[in-house]
Amino acid sequence: MKMHAILPAVLAASLLAAPAVQAQQPRQARGQQTEDSLPVPPESSSVTQHTITVDGQKIQYSATAGTLLVRNSDNDPIGSFFYVAYTKDGADARTRPVTFLYNGGPGSASIWLHMGSVAPVRVVTTDAGWTPPAPYDLEPNPYSLIDKSDLVFVDAIGTGLSRIVGKGKPTDFYGVDQDVRSFADFIQRYITVNHRWQSPKFLMGESYGTTRSAGLSAVLDDRGMPLNGIVLVSSWLNGYVDFSNPPFALDITYELFMPTMAATAWYHDMVPNKPADLATFVQQARDFALGEYAHALAQGNRLSAAERDQVVTKLHNFIGLPEAFIREADLRITPDRFEKELLRGQRRTVGRLDARYEGIDHDAAGESPEYDPSDAAINGAFTTAFNHYLAVDLKYKADRPYHTSGSVGRNWDWNHRVGRGSYPMFDVAEDLREAMTKNPYLKVFSANGYFDFATPFLETEWTLDHMGLDSTLVGNIQYGYYHSGHMIYLHTPALAKLKKDLAAFYDSTLAADKAARPKSQMP
Repeated sequence: MKMHAILPAVLAASLLAAPAVQAQQPRQARGQQTEDSLPVPPESSSVTQHTITVDGQKIQYSATAGTLLVRNSDNDPIGSFFYVAYTKDGADARTRPVTFLYNGGPGSASIWLHMGSVAPVRVVTTDAGWTPPAPYDLEPNPYSLIDKSDLVFVDAIGTGLSRIVGKGKPTDFYGVDQDVRSFADFIQRYITVNHRWQSPKFLMGESYGTTRSAGLSAVLDDRGMPLNGIVLVSSWLNGYVDFSNPPFALDITYELFMPTMAATAWYHDMVPNKPADLATFVQQARDFALGEYAHALAQGNRLSAAERDQVVTKLHNFIGLPEAFIREADLRITPDRFEKELLRGQRRTVGRLDARYEGIDHDAAGESPEYDPSDAAINGAFTTAFNHYLAVDLKYKADRPYHTSGSVGRNWDWNHRVGRGSYPMFDVAEDLREAMTKNPYLKVFSANGYFDFATPFLETEWTLDHMGLDSTLVGNIQYGYYHSGHMIYLHTPALAKLKKDLAAFYDSTLAADKAARPKSQMP
């Protein structure tokens, strides 16, 4: 998730089988420790066998929960990555894709994508509301991507069960470039250990995970591992759009958030004369945000009273807030104010990660919500269900607590170096442009929730449209839009549509790659 809002029953018996547990010795002695180093745990894995039916196809697969070590330039172990891999049994590794999946934060484990989106299992939660306390139900996921690709869910160092080991230091991992390098090391090691160099390779990251994916696209390409495709879920590719200092926020920031406010007002029936179709309404909001609204904000104090009145009325008709509030805010509404104000008359707030969720504050007269209901409503279900699943279904014995989120982002190094220079305010869109230019077969799918205030959809569109991609490559980017929030998969109909879109994306990407592959010149 974004840096200032880090996200924080049993399978059917037919899916369970006796596990096979393996352990690999690192080069150093097991658990060796010196005065200036941390313990180095052995690499280990637990393998269980399962079966699932997806789109009428019965798939037998292996689930591997384990760890792999990454090393520094002196070949000393510095980090132990925890992962869970789902691999289709009997598949040809040369043609079978492998996808690496992770969440963001920075400081979030992969539990959210893992337990909610395209893994073969999924936790059952209440849609746009609170899920009751334990016990929680896990069920086979009919919208899993296991029919199209092997799936490897990875926890960033400092989250989940991934940790710094040996001579490793926080500065080896906790930064934009450091994080990308460590993930590249893990991916390269996983690919090597499992003999997957020939496999088509995809990345799927959510929120700051998209930041990681964009950086990885360039680094992996430089290491001789060009990617076939990238799935960006709720993108955050640069630090330019920010409300950390509202009086001095750029006008484009307000413009890019405005259509998300309109979509949210539509959902909560706060739009005057609400139209039937959300997509059409959102397009009208886009046109207004980047047209008349942008023109009005650009004039600043020179905006005439008549023009101001017109914009106030149109904003009210789009985002549902009282005209007096819009006027007093000088036409510039920050997301936290909107989340507090929209349903103030009902003594309710709306969520930041997913504005479909409603919260109740102690102080209904406050300026900002006291918490994010879309985070609070699902945190317990995901955490409890995953810990049960890891121990009971995957048979993995953890030697430490599983951290769904951590404090690693508080000391994050936001400096980023790529191509032409260093970017103190990170911008990984340039990495993605570079990778797509060097590898013109690289395809990108951008998945966006209409009700997401953490990474609004127009911000994503604007960023991808302005990264300087050559016109011949613009068609390599596809978009999907969903009636959900930051975690698109929390709304089951949205997940069903996401799976359908991803299946088409994988099929078209692989078909295009196959058609372009050079033919043998042997006689």
